[in-house]
Amino acid sequence: MADLRSIDPPFVAPGPCGVAIRTSLGRLTSEDDKVLRLVGAHLGSLASKDLGRRCADGLEHSTDTWAQRKRALTQESSSRWAGSITKASHDQWALARRAQLAHIHGLEAGIRTIAHRLSLPVGQKGTKRAPGGYRSAQERFAKTRRLHVLQDRLTTERADREAGRVRVTRGGRRLLNTRHNLVKAQLTAEQWRRRWEAERWFLAAEGESGKRFGNETIRVTPDGEVSIKLPAPLAYLANSNHGRYVLASRVVFRHRGDEWADRVGANRAVAYRIHHDVPRGRWYVTASWTTPPALTVPLAQARTGGLIGVDTNTDHLAAWRLDEHGNPVGRPRCFFYDLSGSANHRDAQVRHALTRLLHWAARRNLSIAVEDLDFTAEKTREKHGRRKRFRKLISGMPVARLRARLVSMAAELGITVVAVDPAYTSRWGAEHWQKPLTSKTRKTTRHDSAAVAIGRRALGHRIRRRTAPPHDDQSDRRGHRTAQAGHGTRGREEPRPRIPGPRTGCMPPDAERTRATSASTTVRDAPDMQVWVQDSLLLTD
Repeated sequence: MADLRSIDPPFVAPGPCGVAIRTSLGRLTSEDDKVLRLVGAHLGSLASKDLGRRCADGLEHSTDTWAQRKRALTQESSSRWAGSITKASHDQWALARRAQLAHIHGLEAGIRTIAHRLSLPVGQKGTKRAPGGYRSAQERFAKTRRLHVLQDRLTTERADREAGRVRVTRGGRRLLNTRHNLVKAQLTAEQWRRRWEAERWFLAAEGESGKRFGNETIRVTPDGEVSIKLPAPLAYLANSNHGRYVLASRVVFRHRGDEWADRVGANRAVAYRIHHDVPRGRWYVTASWTTPPALTVPLAQARTGGLIGVDTNTDHLAAWRLDEHGNPVGRPRCFFYDLSGSANHRDAQVRHALTRLLHWAARRNLSIAVEDLDFTAEKTREKHGRRKRFRKLISGMPVARLRARLVSMAAELGITVVAVDPAYTSRWGAEHWQKPLTSKTRKTTRHDSAAVAIGRRALGHRIRRRTAPPHDDQSDRRGHRTAQAGHGTRGREEPRPRIPGPRTGCMPPDAERTRATSASTTVRDAPDMQVWVQDSLLLTD
């Protein structure tokens, strides 16, 4: 058996560190709509200019350059608007840097894969750990050209990173490229222009603790009144004191409204963002704030009474309850979801499946065990080549969204989430648990057995089941071989070392033979019969 990679121990996933809630701004007047558009467009142009200056500074950014940018923005807006704009520019630049580094790592992985496959003869088969050579000389030639393209891209990206250059598109590069495919997107030029302008507006303000209702720029009172501090060039539009504009709409936060009201009443910081949904023709306001990190329970406490192992798939969550000894209890459960359609539809499907899973866990008062999946390096076309269906399968799994949703929703219900290493869970689950758990009345799938494997790993038990021992007289009374290793045993998930020698272990594997092997005493090629000849006696001194 080939050497297995080291398996990381399970851990309790930390809870969320922030909250964001959203509601619509209904019953806006035409004047309200006009003011929001003017303020958003004006601040959006300032945000675009400031982001350009921040990208131009690159690695030379300092406190002095930040102060200069903020002073220039204050003259055209206000000090608080300038602070929100500069902070957004810093966050966008940092995000672009992280994306740039991830792109470099992806290029390096693709180059390594192509170089390895080019070093092998055409048609050579690969192994489970490494791909083989290309199928044809034509494909090999095409990949040779692609190797040079990737190397050129990598050289450019590395030079940009060393110089601190990033490329950012306010409004989104995807929406920008949609301008060249309006027919496919089923949009007109005017519709696209309205979406593009709305995405580039800026109506976001950071909260301030100690200030009235937690925010001086965009203020929302406990009774739902929304007011905005107008920038200096638009102060003539104010309909209230101190250059503020009060919207006619009153907002109500249905989700976590009590928690939001407590923060606003105590003048604690709350950040707000107002944005326009062009397809729906609605305005929305999003309130967000940070929360102290939730105290995670010890792993031993999370294992008390067993837990629920969950296997993530492209269209459902396979779950099975396990007791504290790692034995499956009851029947497996499946929570289906449909990932076709719009992003909002997919997100709703994931939330609905997780809600049913969490309610089941809450009724049983059990923790949930999931795999710590990350398919960032698994989606490259160079690794899987022509396996487009497999690449699409991996890309379609909502790993990041499901993990974030699960942790945040579980924290609200007080359910502990245990993350485990995903190595070999599906393979070992199908090999050791699918057949034993299948009966005439229950058909166990590969995903159900993977859920059992995930749960056992979270509980600290071995996934693989050892073979049944032989009879007592044949095993030389060596003991039962199905005994499991302890929780703290190192290398308990790794294969047992193969030691040459007799199976009973009664003779050392490297011991020399103490009995001489005699020559064959059978006379072969005899016509009618075999004649046995006795060997001559050994002469000794």
